[in-house]
Amino acid sequence: MRLTRRRLIAGAGVAAGAGVATAVAVRHDAGEPARAASSVVPFHGPHQAGIATPVQDRLHFAAFDLVQPSPAKVAALLRAWTDAAARMTAGQEVGRGAVGAPLAPPDDTGEALGLPASRLTLTVGFGPSFFEKLDLEPPAKLRKLPHFPGDKLDPARSDGDLCVQACADDPQVAVHAVRNLARLGFGAVSVRWSQLGFGKTSSTTPQEQTPRNLMGFKDGTNNIAGADTAALDKHVWVGEEGPEWMRGGSYMVTRRIRMHIETWDRTSLKEQEDIIGRTKAEGAPYGGVREHDPVDLAKQPSDPPSHVRLANPGSLGGVRILRRGYSFTDGSDGLGRLDAGLFFIAFQRDPETGFIPIQRALAASDPLNEYIQHVGSGIWACPRGVRPGGSWGDGLFS
Repeated sequence: MRLTRRRLIAGAGVAAGAGVATAVAVRHDAGEPARAASSVVPFHGPHQAGIATPVQDRLHFAAFDLVQPSPAKVAALLRAWTDAAARMTAGQEVGRGAVGAPLAPPDDTGEALGLPASRLTLTVGFGPSFFEKLDLEPPAKLRKLPHFPGDKLDPARSDGDLCVQACADDPQVAVHAVRNLARLGFGAVSVRWSQLGFGKTSSTTPQEQTPRNLMGFKDGTNNIAGADTAALDKHVWVGEEGPEWMRGGSYMVTRRIRMHIETWDRTSLKEQEDIIGRTKAEGAPYGGVREHDPVDLAKQPSDPPSHVRLANPGSLGGVRILRRGYSFTDGSDGLGRLDAGLFFIAFQRDPETGFIPIQRALAASDPLNEYIQHVGSGIWACPRGVRPGGSWGDGLFS
């Protein structure tokens, strides 16, 4: 039986200041179809879903700015968002649902009615400016990213006080989730920028086929596996060094990377493979036969160095991050070229020992830089997972 978005019978949206509505739990009709458990990713737990979770097919990412930076209003917002997120990830409607009181706007926008949960996950993060505006002490590891050579960042597609990462196997389910959170936040937050993504470009499930990016190469072969608890504890989850609300959380870095698709498509196969350091067909590293064969740095191109050589943990003192990127195509740029590329997402325990040294090495000498440009950027502290009855904001304001 497939999971359906249920019509709600009881309950109400309670005003929570600045137009924020708090979703409340309600009962369901007897005799409704049974929930398809395989399409539901549990919302509650020690870590936020959407980090080590098996990567879904679609993304809707949104960054928000605070309209009224009041701790009380933000706490109410995060409570409303948490309640709505718990319902939507379970395949339920928000508040009284899409069909409520005839003379009032519906609590749920309704475009996901009849759709399964589609493994929807919602992951929230707080940027450096969030703490500045609310006069709160930020986590010590949360600092705005440095400028890297070659960056051409668009402020309109960078940063933000808060972010929401919605991942699902159905794009309409992901869009519905962000749309409803934005509606609940009316008057408290406004959307700063957003990004749709398709075709995951990395995987946390190495037993499955590795996805390909828009350059046609398998991407994320050496990514941290979601079942590798030792690697996650070492490289992804914040430990005792963080404030209590961050213990079990992670730091998220996003980069909107424009690919010069037309130039890449006119490059010979040999040059493409030399730039990446892997074969295009199999994804095997130079000197190997199969995709998951160990990388032998001695066999990797060094003049110029391949992308694999530069980004490999063996070249960086063991640095590792967990990637959850997606491809994007946002039409054309008005000059007949595709506005397409990679929306890079990475999670790590400490950006200073995670993304930053990797990007410094790549920005300095990666031959791939001829074909890409970083045009958007952001960093956020993603808190620990939510306990039943809790909120994304628990511990922030104490």
